[in-house]
Amino acid sequence: MPPSHNRWLRDRVQQRGNPLLLPGVPNALTARVIESVGFEAVYVSGAGMTNTYLGAPDVGLLTLSELTAQVAAIRDAVGLPIVVDADTGFGNALNVQRTIRALERSGANAIQIEDQVAPKRCGHFDGTSVIDVTEMVGKVHAAVDARSDADLLIIARTDARAELGIDESCDRARRYLDAGADVAFVEAPRTLSEMAAIPRDVPGCHLINMVEGGLTPILPLDNLSELGYAIILYANTVMRAAIPAMQKAAAALYKQGSSLSLLEDIATWEDRQAFVRKAEFDRLGDHYGSFT
Repeated sequence: MPPSHNRWLRDRVQQRGNPLLLPGVPNALTARVIESVGFEAVYVSGAGMTNTYLGAPDVGLLTLSELTAQVAAIRDAVGLPIVVDADTGFGNALNVQRTIRALERSGANAIQIEDQVAPKRCGHFDGTSVIDVTEMVGKVHAAVDARSDADLLIIARTDARAELGIDESCDRARRYLDAGADVAFVEAPRTLSEMAAIPRDVPGCHLINMVEGGLTPILPLDNLSELGYAIILYANTVMRAAIPAMQKAAAALYKQGSSLSLLEDIATWEDRQAFVRKAEFDRLGDHYGSFT
């Protein structure tokens, strides 16, 4: 994605009353599916990548090199802006700078960092804890200074709600925006009143995360727009929908010894090849094989 698309994403999230609906993806194939439906951007989910790549829970196991490799693969696969979940930035403020530079080179158009202690965990798990606010402010400054394109979005997330309450969460969001973050992300508000308080009490651009079964009530897009949210994140909905479909197919294959009963439920051969751009690769292979 060329730098001009960083500007496009920046302008897009500033369209008040027209929030960006942002689906999460764990890999390049899922990103291709998201693009085919018509979404405007994709979110590389740390939880989704940990679940699919490692078969493990979201407890801070990913490495920076694993994440950058996945982002680069997604960048090659789709033309959409990519928002990347960089967890805690993989260390202190200096590590955050290296993380921002590596992800920007890999094709990220927005990068999210959070204020949890390491190892972090899903913000909807029990036992989350946050670092001192001054340390996170330093990380935000480091992230802002590290980007080569000033239009690259920095998203600052706070997980303070569970440990310190909603007022402290709002105060942290305010301080992170003052430090130069472009978007504030208060994770896991627990009531409708808390969800309303965040954009009301903290001037700026806000992201909210809709987690099915999590701590935050799920509201329709229009309601969240009325509350003042600019980005509505569904970080793992598509991945989670795939799990029962895979279970169903695996169980049928195991019990019946063939895929005959699944033919109407699985992607056709042609659709599968279309999603992975086989015709394009064939064309390129023929083109470069024609030189003598």
